[in-house]
Amino acid sequence: MKIFSHNITIKYIALIFSASIALAACSADGAANTNITTKTVNCTAGSELGKSDAGLDIVQLCIDIKEGDSIKSTQSFDVEVATTPAEQSRGLMFRTNLDDDKGMIFPYQAPQILSFWMKNTVISLDIIFINPDGTIANIARDTVPYSLDSVSSINPAIAVLEVRAGLTKELGIKKGDIIRWK
Repeated sequence: MKIFSHNITIKYIALIFSASIALAACSADGAANTNITTKTVNCTAGSELGKSDAGLDIVQLCIDIKEGDSIKSTQSFDVEVATTPAEQSRGLMFRTNLDDDKGMIFPYQAPQILSFWMKNTVISLDIIFINPDGTIANIARDTVPYSLDSVSSINPAIAVLEVRAGLTKELGIKKGDIIRWK
């Protein structure tokens, strides 16, 4: 009888151990899905995703978040592309919300010092200035809605990306990270 109890005990320990490993694996997967700072996604820069309600083209934009010389993670955004002077002048004015996976990109033909303001912009934004090589030059975080103060690139930039305020900090997006949208 003692041998029988011993065999059952070993089977129960093995079962509990297996269940613990499975539970830990599920918990790890769940944590990875809820912790946006370590999320790596499959991102195809420039994929055409249709038109926005404002009539702008939407493309997939990828941000490669670096750690040292390697890519720590990649974040994917569906961004509206503001290409004409009228589209760029309007930007995200009068919008009342911006989802975490959305934004607007303002590409320019040639690198230049770029300045943006928040006139008629209801929501706070993080404004990301992009160097000609695709790296982030600087970020104006948590811009003030309706402000007429200019925020500018620190050197000639080829594009600007606007996302929800606070998102760059939450995701760990910083100067030197790589942005791909075409």
